[in-house]
Amino acid sequence: MTKTFRGTYTVLITPFTPDGSRVDLAAMRDLVDWQIRQGIHGLIPLGSTGEFMSLSNEEKTAVAECVIKTAAGRVPVLIGTGHEDTREVVRLSKEAERLGADGVMIIPPFYSTPTEDELFHHYKTIGEAISIPIMIYNNPATANVDMRPETVARLSRIDNVDYIKESTLEVTRVRDIIELCGDRMTVFAGILGYESFWLGAQGWVAVCSNLLPRESAELFTLVADRHDQPAALALYRRILPIVRWVGGHRYVSATKVGFGMMGRPVGEPRPPRLPLPAGERDALRRDLAALGLVKPAAA
Repeated sequence: MTKTFRGTYTVLITPFTPDGSRVDLAAMRDLVDWQIRQGIHGLIPLGSTGEFMSLSNEEKTAVAECVIKTAAGRVPVLIGTGHEDTREVVRLSKEAERLGADGVMIIPPFYSTPTEDELFHHYKTIGEAISIPIMIYNNPATANVDMRPETVARLSRIDNVDYIKESTLEVTRVRDIIELCGDRMTVFAGILGYESFWLGAQGWVAVCSNLLPRESAELFTLVADRHDQPAALALYRRILPIVRWVGGHRYVSATKVGFGMMGRPVGEPRPPRLPLPAGERDALRRDLAALGLVKPAAA
């Protein structure tokens, strides 16, 4: 039976050994268990935050298998299967289904800048190859492709294309996608989670929930289920410094150093990404300390 995806889903970092040479699967298992204990609604490994383009095929398989087995059906797991080659996306998506994934998240080809017809062919080919739901991922800042609401409406008519992660800063797109697609497409926010919930988004693919799974899940519940605007806004304002930390180019480096400060070492990013500079680390520690997640730096 196909699960319905709803709530806050963490787009997971990929832990590495200290020298960066290997994926740290023990740390990954610990991270997955902790996320679920903290109340997260779902998990998505091998997205941009998971440094999917810096992993070998063997590492991707190991990460997907690790997360799926560790989650063990407690929360849905979607696997990021984006690639520049449609044939490779099909292969990765079929592998994810074979491993037991509940769905896949697929960013468009990010170098070839496909036309709308090429996008339709890309996703239709994938949809015909698997039977699990597809979450398309609109992030023009990284993919060089902008799937506008009218394009999304066309893609929503492909079998299995049931979800979208909408990651522009135009929150009205949530409204427009819902209006054009109806119940054919469920919207997950990418960046603007809090704002998108009020316009009908049924989920949030969040980076900040790596560090703040309980708070990020609660924010969705306060808006979507309890309709408690004062409490939701107060929580949002509390976690906003961390949302901002991971909302730009530091989304991997800040998350990883934050985990180290919280006593969960996950290694540094792989090049070309560089570790967070020392001065920024001090500022991040102050913001994490304000939330009670780490001890303040010694005076």
